[in-house]
Amino acid sequence: MRIIGLMSGTSLDGIDAALVRFDGVSLESLQWTVDAFRTSPFTEAQRAQIHDAITAGTPAQLNRLHAELGEWFARAVLDLCRSHGIEPSAVDLIGSHGQTIWHEPPARGTRGATLQLGCAATIAERTGIAVVSDFRARDMAVGGQGAPLVPWADRALFSAPDRSRVLVNIGGIANLTWLPPGGATLPLVAFDTGPGNALINSAIEWLTRGSESFDRDGQRAALGTVDEALIEKLLAHDYFAQEPPKSTGREVFGAPFVRELVERHLPQPNDLVATLTELTVRAISGAIRRWVAPRRIDEVLVTGGGARNPTIMAGLRSALAPTRVDTGEALGIDPDAKEAVAFAALAWAHVHRIPGNVPEATGAEGPRVLGSFTPGAERGAE
Repeated sequence: MRIIGLMSGTSLDGIDAALVRFDGVSLESLQWTVDAFRTSPFTEAQRAQIHDAITAGTPAQLNRLHAELGEWFARAVLDLCRSHGIEPSAVDLIGSHGQTIWHEPPARGTRGATLQLGCAATIAERTGIAVVSDFRARDMAVGGQGAPLVPWADRALFSAPDRSRVLVNIGGIANLTWLPPGGATLPLVAFDTGPGNALINSAIEWLTRGSESFDRDGQRAALGTVDEALIEKLLAHDYFAQEPPKSTGREVFGAPFVRELVERHLPQPNDLVATLTELTVRAISGAIRRWVAPRRIDEVLVTGGGARNPTIMAGLRSALAPTRVDTGEALGIDPDAKEAVAFAALAWAHVHRIPGNVPEATGAEGPRVLGSFTPGAERGAE
């Protein structure tokens, strides 16, 4: 099967599309290769529309955004196909994560709820390709966090036969998966560690009055000084002490969080960026030490936008020494492609009726086949 995975994450930087070829009909026989990958960046107007919907979306705004995201996702699929000389009719399936707008984990005996937008019917009509979407809802319906969902794909695709790995993805929110050596039946450890790039990006937007959206190459963080007193206050947030399974999002670690910091502490701009960058580093490294160790850890591999930030990578290498810390290129893929590849794999699991959640990671009552299926149109868009 040839499946395109789509991922639009909490960094709000664009749509990642990965075309993955899967050979085999069971996990035991599965072989896979990434045939193509492309990121379609959001325009400033698109990004603002999503951000406004997350922070204060009205029903009308959410309704419109759901339809338009479907168009944007479809365009990302068609652009990937055109740029690599692939006919859409040669693609069997699309796995679309959608754009997370709001995520509420289970709390105090109440079930959780989650909302991802991006109309699957629109994607199917514009491309002519069947779509699997809405992956998180089934896990939440049986008491799970609905996140992280990549651990199933991590185990299926990225286990190493001779060593254990911690796979860290740093998007807007950071998450990790601990994988035992390939073939081991030990339970996985996987959860959201807290902020990734979301707070850093919000600080950059505040600093530049919207002319920049991220800290390119970690330059501003490198120029600033970490405020240790502020770091201690930030690390006292309840989320960091909460035991897994756990998940979070921009509802907790987003622009309002940064605005409150600016209003209360009035830090120097580059010092704020440096402090928030260090918060990401300490949240990840602290989570590994507290919740993953003393399990064997042979290497830590980092993907997502954070892998492109030298200040974050240097901080993780220092905090986790002597454990090897490298980028996801060691997995044989573009570090930015990993989560799109994961949702292609989850779509493959859906059509083969293979459960795609990891109950020990999400807290669900049991394994479930994830996603909803939308048939392809009779005729795709030109």
